Amino acid sequence: MRSVTAATIVIVASAVSAQAQMTPPAATAVRPKPVATVPVRPAVQTPADTAGAMAQAERQAIQSDLAWVGQYNGAINGEVGDRMVTGIKAFQKDRGGKPTGVLNPQERGALAEAAKKRQDAVGWKIVFDPGTGVRLGVPAKLVPQQSGDANGIKWTSTTGTIQIQMARRKEASPTTAKLAEQEKKEPAGRKIDYSVVKPDFFVLSGMQGLKKFYLRGQIKGDEVRILTILYDQATEGTMEPVVVAMSSAFNPFPSGAQAGPPPRKTVEYGTGIVVSDDGAIVTDRQVVDGCLSIVVARYGNADRAAEDKGRDLALLRIYGVRGLKPLALNPGAAKSSIELTGIADPQSQAGGAAASSVKAQIAQTGSSEQALTPAPGLGFSGAAALDADGVFAGVALLRPVLVAGPATATPPPQATLVQADAVRGFLKANGVGAAGGSADAKAAVVRVICVRK
Repeated sequence: MRSVTAATIVIVASAVSAQAQMTPPAATAVRPKPVATVPVRPAVQTPADTAGAMAQAERQAIQSDLAWVGQYNGAINGEVGDRMVTGIKAFQKDRGGKPTGVLNPQERGALAEAAKKRQDAVGWKIVFDPGTGVRLGVPAKLVPQQSGDANGIKWTSTTGTIQIQMARRKEASPTTAKLAEQEKKEPAGRKIDYSVVKPDFFVLSGMQGLKKFYLRGQIKGDEVRILTILYDQATEGTMEPVVVAMSSAFNPFPSGAQAGPPPRKTVEYGTGIVVSDDGAIVTDRQVVDGCLSIVVARYGNADRAAEDKGRDLALLRIYGVRGLKPLALNPGAAKSSIELTGIADPQSQAGGAAASSVKAQIAQTGSSEQALTPAPGLGFSGAAALDADGVFAGVALLRPVLVAGPATATPPPQATLVQADAVRGFLKANGVGAAGGSADAKAAVVRVICVRK
């Protein structure tokens, strides 16, 4: 019996020992391995994203200015592409800046000024030829001699080194492919380096004898319009930007003199100038025209207290605000060179709201208003203008680029100055003394936001 009992005890003990080995203690349980995580980084806004958020008219203006300074060779159509961003970077690099691909307000002003100088140097203007019914841009100083008839018009330089020909004719069932093949062979000896043929237009460029040539033809029904530009290779540096500008300005079948600005934005940004410590702000009337609500950044909603339609000034009021720093509106005569202080459109400064300053020149336009060149960037309408002595010179107004206009009309200036005396008179008429304040324009300007339907 003892041996059986002992054997049983041994078996039971062995079973308990085995079970203990099979069941691990809770304290030594295996923990699951941690799951590898990847930090989520916010999306970075690219230069193309910034440009794409701009108004098309502004993108077109940038492309045009880049073309005039030789940093862009493409269609001036407002479409964002690698050429536009690359051109901006090249311009920034040439100026010794960081090639970010996004123009800050100072760079935008410098670009516009450089382009304007190039345009003035060649006498750039938009003309309408009643004989051919064509609207196009012409470098009038380079080609002062003009001749033509009902079938075309020709501009030439005094030495014949540059020639611009505009021809019109009718053909039965014309096609761009057929016309392009004809132009490749006429006159004989043309060597084609570049060719694009689309259903309604075609482009050819290359060499014609010792001259470079660029040709753009377009059809509408049985009507054919062909622009040809010939120039000596020695003038290539001057003519290449002109050719790009002429190609984009070429309108062979203008639909008529329909003028007007582009549609107003749902949200529009401008600059206001604090002129009294109790909340009076002067700004551009058109910036706050037709708004459902007007907001002054950092201070809240504002009321439009008064306006001057003749001078395009508006008076805003904000209430219950302390710590405002009004600008001193001391009397003085504006010099020809001034500095504009405003707050650029948020898309121009990657969402920022910093005040900045750009240089400008005052030029008489032949009327009572004074033009500002170069025009400041978006957001600067309503900016404060101070002369070299720090004296208040007036309020800058920025106008949208016209979509089209009468062929013979001179386009109005894009930026103008409401002189200091007129601003002070407007404020006095509405009970704002504006006697105090400082010369710190950056502390006195605020962002004005208009929200429309």
